[in-house]
Amino acid sequence: MILSDTRIREAIRSRRIVIRPYRPACLGSNSYDVHLGPYLSTYTNGALDARLDNPVTTFRIPPEGTVLVPGQLYLGVTEEYTETHGYVPFLEGKSSVGRLGIDIHSTAGKGDVGFCNYWTLEMSSKLPVRVYGGMPIGQLIYFEVSGRVAHTYGRKRGAKYAVVSDRPTPSRMYLNFRRPASRARRR
Repeated sequence: MILSDTRIREAIRSRRIVIRPYRPACLGSNSYDVHLGPYLSTYTNGALDARLDNPVTTFRIPPEGTVLVPGQLYLGVTEEYTETHGYVPFLEGKSSVGRLGIDIHSTAGKGDVGFCNYWTLEMSSKLPVRVYGGMPIGQLIYFEVSGRVAHTYGRKRGAKYAVVSDRPTPSRMYLNFRRPASRARRR
């Protein structure tokens, strides 16, 4: 079940949902609008390797904005830091952003119970389009969880994105290829 505006407000009051900065005007009937943070990152290698820590260049979006180029992946970040305790957050692009041909995530639109961080955006565009830090970029939708959660995200073993950062976080897929030392010795 999706939380309504009144339920989101109640969860914020009880600190089961944390949004910083919180702006009451960004609360919709069943979602909360988030904004593009001031930083974008791009990968510097032409071909990415899932087994490697691929390097990125991070830059601040200038006041006059920056143009997203089709075919280029940009890692953005939300201006808002969020915490979700007892709900499953989903991040979707705003329809106005989609109508400009911008996708804000490739696959990672769902958060986990216990996710406490800024959201990294996997941005791409169909056409060249200028974006600005602080512009509305997406909306968070919260779903109730049925049953007890045994391991929240921040306490999950191997949580690769638990370190809080207001900069876009590149893929940490390469960590999936590292075997625990105890398993590696047995083979």
